Amino acid sequence: MGSFCDARIISISIAGPSARKGLGANWKPRRAFWADRAANESALRTNLLSLATTRTRHVGNDPNVERYDPDLWTDEFHFLNQPGQADIQSDLFYDYRTNVDAYKKWQAWMREKQPRLLVIWGKYDLSFDPGEPERYRKDVPNAEVHVLDAGHFALDTAADEIAALVRGFVGSSRGELQARRAG
Repeated sequence: MGSFCDARIISISIAGPSARKGLGANWKPRRAFWADRAANESALRTNLLSLATTRTRHVGNDPNVERYDPDLWTDEFHFLNQPGQADIQSDLFYDYRTNVDAYKKWQAWMREKQPRLLVIWGKYDLSFDPGEPERYRKDVPNAEVHVLDAGHFALDTAADEIAALVRGFVGSSRGELQARRAG
């Protein structure tokens, strides 16, 4: 999250956990990688950069696979397997542990600041625990939570719906800010 700015009044989360609980079963080998990179990097790369895993990041366990354009994962797979990408992806993934370490700060910031919060989640996302979207309400009880018919990359199949949700949320946030300034 970086610096927690007092001026920030809204936050939008799309498939991003805010608690360690949100990291589902898929994260067990990834946590092992964080604990001992040298011993676990080969296994992580084999899994993370495989075509099957790349496809699963998009489709998850969606029973309506025909809604997805296969180019989504085949293009990503091609990109991930370009020279040097395995090293880049391993480094990025290893660094992600610092995000997880910051979850408690992020939760504290949300509890203290109570930002207007829009949470958008794909119900077929296997990357994160399905209970995570509602957990945001533990820190921000008035969070606006939407679980969509989508996978991890919800924009793959629900772009129009997400655009409408964000447009409505930002519009209502703008109105609230103008009312605060007038009052």
